[in-house]
Amino acid sequence: MSIEIDVLNGNEAWPLAEPLLDAVWPPDSAEMLRWGHVKWAHADLRVLIDAPDGGLACHVGIYFRTVIWNGRKFHIGGVGGVATRADCRGRGYASIALNAAVQTMRDNEAVQFALLFCEPHNHAFYQARGWHPFAGDIYAEQAEGKIRFEVMAPFVFDFKRAPRQGTIDLCGLPW
Repeated sequence: MSIEIDVLNGNEAWPLAEPLLDAVWPPDSAEMLRWGHVKWAHADLRVLIDAPDGGLACHVGIYFRTVIWNGRKFHIGGVGGVATRADCRGRGYASIALNAAVQTMRDNEAVQFALLFCEPHNHAFYQARGWHPFAGDIYAEQAEGKIRFEVMAPFVFDFKRAPRQGTIDLCGLPW
């Protein structure tokens, strides 16, 4: 069995990703989640994995941003919108897609580290794949202005830098 992995432009691939994301987090029920009110950034790139039986099995959004960490600007990568179709879970698709996202960010020499946000039930998944909790403060833009972003836990992946604490200003929307 072969697995199709595509890394595509975020905006162009949105029509492919949207049905999967809506199936995993239906808009009416997502509003009830702790993060349902958050205005999210759009992915710069999207990792898509097709299921062997057809249709999109898994999605990972990739983001590139210049942020401010402890008063200094850094170019970082981000991961968001990790989603696997319910009937495709437990087959390793999320790990494969996450690895493809990490490699894509690693290939961008400007990226100093990567950042993602996740819910408590996913902490072990990301830690098992080399992501580390970030114990500092994160600030992000929202409709009401710059806020301390505490809706989900931040995790970092080390490339050239290994931040574990301090303050990160996302200088835009979270992902």
